[in-house]
Amino acid sequence: MAAGVDDSCVLIEGPWTHRFVSANGTRFHVVEAGTGPLVMFLHGFPEFWWAWHKVLPMVADAGYRAVAVDLRGYGASDKPPRGYDGYTMAADATGLIRALGERSATLVGAGYGGMMAWTAAAFHPKLVRRLIVVGAAHPLRMRAAVVVDPRGQFSAASPVLGFQLPRYEHRLTRDDAAMVGEFLHRWSGPDWQATAEFTEYSARCREAMQIPQAAFCALEAYRWAFRSVLRLHGYRFVKLLQQPLVTPTLQLHGELDTAVLPRTALGSGRYVIAGYEWRLLPRAGHFPHLEFPDLVAAEVLRWVKP
Repeated sequence: MAAGVDDSCVLIEGPWTHRFVSANGTRFHVVEAGTGPLVMFLHGFPEFWWAWHKVLPMVADAGYRAVAVDLRGYGASDKPPRGYDGYTMAADATGLIRALGERSATLVGAGYGGMMAWTAAAFHPKLVRRLIVVGAAHPLRMRAAVVVDPRGQFSAASPVLGFQLPRYEHRLTRDDAAMVGEFLHRWSGPDWQATAEFTEYSARCREAMQIPQAAFCALEAYRWAFRSVLRLHGYRFVKLLQQPLVTPTLQLHGELDTAVLPRTALGSGRYVIAGYEWRLLPRAGHFPHLEFPDLVAAEVLRWVKP
């Protein structure tokens, strides 16, 4: 772990404002731009709010209040030892909507943040006006695919299986968090990998993962997802998620995503009874919001309009 890394490394200046907001018993770092209806962005693993630095200003400039969040345990948000279960993290998202003074919001989630967004919309439908999911299958679809597609999604999820090992967070932060860079490279499309932008983004994510406790917290959410399968609260979680979504949902997915396979994500629409649209993005991997930010911003703006 790099000496002297602290959460100030994520307070990056730009056409936005950094704030700290308390919600669901936790202090969150949020980055805000623009005014208008709230569009809230949730990043995935192994990222932090900077995942949305390209999309955020475009959405703000179009007349929206765009807010990117450091999830619980990431970036400059609090890093409590507990609270990484699906219930609490969904309540984090909707608690933030209320804490930001809004009655509802459009929720945009990528990767693990997309799983959170699916869950928040299922559990708190009145607070999520519209849903946009990038590179994330519905949690029940993901669970099923890991079991029924051993050569596909189970194999793709093998790095996450490693997260179950005790003290794995020390591997994640070893050698200047080299493993974070490896995940980003493995899961992204070839066009973005070849750019200087990718190299810079990887360096920022590696640094952010070395903030004390961040790596442990990041892995705890994945640990809960696996352990809960055999536990009563996991059974209840599944039963609650079986309620169909009444939120209009847009699902964007990279054609070359090797973390969440397109065929896994494709079955998610069965859980939505509101308006639903699926769009496969050519040449994109697991991070379309960074690989093709103009396209993702345009899709977000198309979907948020009533």
